[in-house]
Amino acid sequence: MAEKSERGLIRRRKKEEIPSSELSTTSLDAGSIDLTPSTTSIKVVTEATAIVPQGETLSTDTGPNAQAGYSRRDSLRGDAFDQPEPAAMLTADRLIDVSPKNRTAPESGFRRFLYFLSLKTINLGDNLRTRERKATDARIAAQLDGGAKFVPVLTRKGGVGKTTVTTLLGMAMALVREDRVIAIDANPDRGTLAERVSKSTRFTVRDVVNRAAAVDGFTDFSTMVSRDSTRLHVLASDSDPMLSEAFDEGDYNVVADMAARYYTVVLTDCGTGIVHSVMRPTLQRANGLVVVSGGSVDEARLASETLTWLEANGYGDLVRGSVVALNTATQGTNLVKLDEIEAHFKSRVRAVVKIPYDPALAAGSVIKFDQLHKNTREAARELAALVVEGLAKSK
Repeated sequence: MAEKSERGLIRRRKKEEIPSSELSTTSLDAGSIDLTPSTTSIKVVTEATAIVPQGETLSTDTGPNAQAGYSRRDSLRGDAFDQPEPAAMLTADRLIDVSPKNRTAPESGFRRFLYFLSLKTINLGDNLRTRERKATDARIAAQLDGGAKFVPVLTRKGGVGKTTVTTLLGMAMALVREDRVIAIDANPDRGTLAERVSKSTRFTVRDVVNRAAAVDGFTDFSTMVSRDSTRLHVLASDSDPMLSEAFDEGDYNVVADMAARYYTVVLTDCGTGIVHSVMRPTLQRANGLVVVSGGSVDEARLASETLTWLEANGYGDLVRGSVVALNTATQGTNLVKLDEIEAHFKSRVRAVVKIPYDPALAAGSVIKFDQLHKNTREAARELAALVVEGLAKSK
């Protein structure tokens, strides 16, 4: 009886020490309870479980290297770091204030008037047309690495506006780019490229070949080229028909090597056809390519055959990265479906640009870029932007 009374007393003491609410929610290990009369307290040990988001790790480092992995995201979250910030934290998005008050003032119109009227507190920015123009400027002015870039302008048929396209392309580039752009007339049959700008010299490619050894710098070379108001430099072809056939592969290499010293972009106005001797070094140096097509059936077919000839002779990569300039001012344009011609060339080349009819171009005289129709200037600028984008990707 005494033993039963003692066990009952222990049970009553246990009930007094542990509330019933805890007994219902806590699992006890029988081995951790001392049933001797002198021990009536129970120690329950619980462990806290840290919840760590997926993709992150729980760091237990509390030393001087804690939170050493800086990132802009951590800074924006307000995380504190135990070490000084590295220079990499000084990013443009963190430091540059792009609020309206610090944006570039609108160029013109009501937006510019409002900007200054509000003491520069209201800046609506440029209108859509101005933003598009600046975007095209940025494409044309893109930096080109790796030395001079050569771009031949060619076709198998004469009279489709090849020289005109070369001039427009060069002017659009030179007007925007900060480096030098030159157009070389490599037509062995007496080209007319120099007649599309205001001539300031009588020198030709023949003079460059003959004086190559004496040219000691850009100042000497610049005396043999004509300069347009857009800053385009033009090197004329041989003007004497008796000497035109003498301009061959070796001569072109001399002129091209000289131009590569002083110019970033070298445009080559190739002669009619693609089998004369100058064409080989022209294509071998090419970093980009512009093929000119007229708007008639035979002109479009000959331009397409030019692409086929290039592919068959190992210039497939050059063809795929080329741009077709579709001159819509040639005869027969009004009778054909230009969209079908454009669709055909888009299946073969990187891009197609339509050059619209412009009376200032049809005259065949000196071209003044600022006097051309707006659509003509925009087409030339788009052609220049596309060509530069291709050059930026070339090796």
